[in-house]
Amino acid sequence: MLVKIYPENPNLREIDKVIEILRDGGLIIYPTDTVYAIGCDALNVRAVEKICRMKGINPQKSNLSIICYDLSNISEYAKVSNAAFKLMKRHLPGPFTFILPTSSELPKIYKNRKEVGIRVPDNNIIRELVKQLGNPILTTSVHDDDDVIEYTTDPELIHEKYESEVDVVIDGGYGETVASTVVDCTTDAFEIIRQGKGELSL
Repeated sequence: MLVKIYPENPNLREIDKVIEILRDGGLIIYPTDTVYAIGCDALNVRAVEKICRMKGINPQKSNLSIICYDLSNISEYAKVSNAAFKLMKRHLPGPFTFILPTSSELPKIYKNRKEVGIRVPDNNIIRELVKQLGNPILTTSVHDDDDVIEYTTDPELIHEKYESEVDVVIDGGYGETVASTVVDCTTDAFEIIRQGKGELSL
């Protein structure tokens, strides 16, 4: 299913449809402030396992990232030092993934890695979904098989490719071609481990 939602003013009826799918353990593809991503209710272990299988990810070996609505409930899912919180506050919402130690609220599938990526994208569609769902949403970028083009930007093409694997693709306009900047905040010496769209100011 392809659903058109406008980022400037997300239609709540369409958002509700997607929320139903997420609550049922469904998989969605949605826009962020960088590239399109595949996601599910991050607290639904079965749905998380489905995405890991689909992407060929071993959750024991790969870092998983989640999208939160804002910073107010981040401490439920990750251990945040004062310095990390200040850094995140300056840069979020925005095109960053901050790697933090996991907290006890996340299902065991995350805890085996002891780290979790936290995103608060500057995109109204996905933030509204997280807000209405009441849980964070797992996020993993939609990669292209093409060696030259790393990310597919056209939601209709994404839908054609993934319609048999996910329950809904949200058309929120064209995506970007550069992923988020990843910052390791697991120690006090913050380190950029992937330079992406976001410019970090320490």
